[in-house]
Amino acid sequence: MPFNTALTRKLGIKIPVVQGGMQWVGYAEMASAVSNAGGLGLLTALTQPTPEDLRKEIRRCKTMTNKPFGVNLTLLPAMVPPDYPAYARVIIEEGIRIVETAGNSPGPVIKQLKAADCIILHKCTTIRHAQSAVKLGVDFLSIDGFECAGHVGESDITNFILLSKARQTLKTPFIASGGFADGQGLAAALALGAEGINMGTRFMATVEAPIHINIKKSIVDAQETDTELLLRKWRNTSRLFANKTALAALKIEKEDTTGDFAKSGIGAYMSGQRGRQVFINGDPDYGVWTAGQVIGLIHDIPTCEVLLKRIETEAAESTMKVAKLFTEEAKL
Repeated sequence: MPFNTALTRKLGIKIPVVQGGMQWVGYAEMASAVSNAGGLGLLTALTQPTPEDLRKEIRRCKTMTNKPFGVNLTLLPAMVPPDYPAYARVIIEEGIRIVETAGNSPGPVIKQLKAADCIILHKCTTIRHAQSAVKLGVDFLSIDGFECAGHVGESDITNFILLSKARQTLKTPFIASGGFADGQGLAAALALGAEGINMGTRFMATVEAPIHINIKKSIVDAQETDTELLLRKWRNTSRLFANKTALAALKIEKEDTTGDFAKSGIGAYMSGQRGRQVFINGDPDYGVWTAGQVIGLIHDIPTCEVLLKRIETEAAESTMKVAKLFTEEAKL
């Protein structure tokens, strides 16, 4: 029995599962595999060094799938920020009509994309930020709970509360992000009012994920306790895999007395380039890399097709199982 949610109808997908826009993971191999399996794959714009490189990756992805796919464009704090309008322009020129946005001050980029009739999914870690995004005219909100990988925000609100609060307060449809790996989670998200889910860490442990097999095995072998929060002191809290580099950085953060990021020395441990090398050389301790608490729920490395079919089946079975708990008398 096919899904029929606001997300599947609007995006033209079969299964209401969106692949997270992961840095150094969201390449054409990943996005096309998810889209071909019935979900929504996302290329990660800033994984590409220039807007023109993004154009090439979009065109490469088009040769690998004829299904809908989108692009993630995350606005990050930086001394010299990327040319976000140029990335957005390439997205528009290449005919991409589904964009996941996230990060700081997204208004101008969202306005640029909406003017081209793009469907916007905006990621938020608080209801307050979600309400601001609604005013910008986004089509869907991606509600990101504290369980998630990467930037968790500063409110520490988990999805069980955050999703129910979204249901109570928001009229714009939303999807659930952070803590999802299976069909039971999808069924729970739908019950809480979401129109689908976003998965990042779970898709890293798939055959098609363009990362080293050792990292996939590290995810499978990990427990839900194997993540750490870093950069809380600087209000840029990120959830990372608890490897040797992350734990060394955490020690520096805890012992720092300057309160100054540059003077603390932690920056050398937080190198994004070293994190990228982890996915290439297969050494899980070489640099920091993001992972959600859902890491403890991942026990295999399937293809995206097998994973999404399994999620579809599990969600249907879970929903029917709950429905059977109601007696005929209760139904009346």
